[in-house]
Amino acid sequence: MTAVFSHPIVVRYHEMDMQGVVFNMWYLAYFDEAMSAFIEANDLAYTALQDDGFDVQLVHLDVDWTASLRFGEAADVTVEVANVGNTSFALDFAVRQGGRPVCTAHIVYVCVALDGGGKQPLPAPLRAALTA
Repeated sequence: MTAVFSHPIVVRYHEMDMQGVVFNMWYLAYFDEAMSAFIEANDLAYTALQDDGFDVQLVHLDVDWTASLRFGEAADVTVEVANVGNTSFALDFAVRQGGRPVCTAHIVYVCVALDGGGKQPLPAPLRAALTA
């Protein structure tokens, strides 16, 4: 298992706001990309999870910013498992640009059935990807 996973990003022009920094909603996209890459780095193709009839939904989010990213800057989004429950799991994220802290986030996800069946226990492949 990859205990601390790092996912690189480069800020694109369309992610900027009128203040010349990344608009806050783009950080959610960065976290989503990093979460998917983290799952795949731990031997579970996200498409395989969906092929088995499951997906995950974000149900809680805390974000704290200490700085901003600007156009063209390269940054890293780190991902760590904070908690694994029966139907949900939590991940901690940190965004750094050249070692400079930008923001941290704590996100709780719940596993759901793609057939509309609602919340589901974490399937074994997902649990394995999240735990050692």
